[in-house]
Amino acid sequence: MNEQKFMLVLGLAQKAGKVVSGDFAVQGAIKSGKAKLLIIASDASESTKKEYQYQAEYKNIAIYSALSKEQLGSAIGKALRAAVAVTDEGFIKPLIRALKE
Repeated sequence: MNEQKFMLVLGLAQKAGKVVSGDFAVQGAIKSGKAKLLIIASDASESTKKEYQYQAEYKNIAIYSALSKEQLGSAIGKALRAAVAVTDEGFIKPLIRALKE
């Protein structure tokens, strides 16, 4: 995974207002169908991962586990984040590409 590129694209998505973070906001984006991609921190608790996975799978949203909570928060200019949701299709391909590099 190309962490630098992934964090850069995630930061750009945040600046564009296309990233939702924080537990209630992410769950709301999943339930409303606005979330197009869910990124869960690799060091999030198992219960957190299971809960997000269940919700995302129910709504047919792609899920990836990447970065630590610290890195995930840092990429979007916030404190620690266990999960973030990307709400714009345009950012999904570059994020997935960076994950696969």
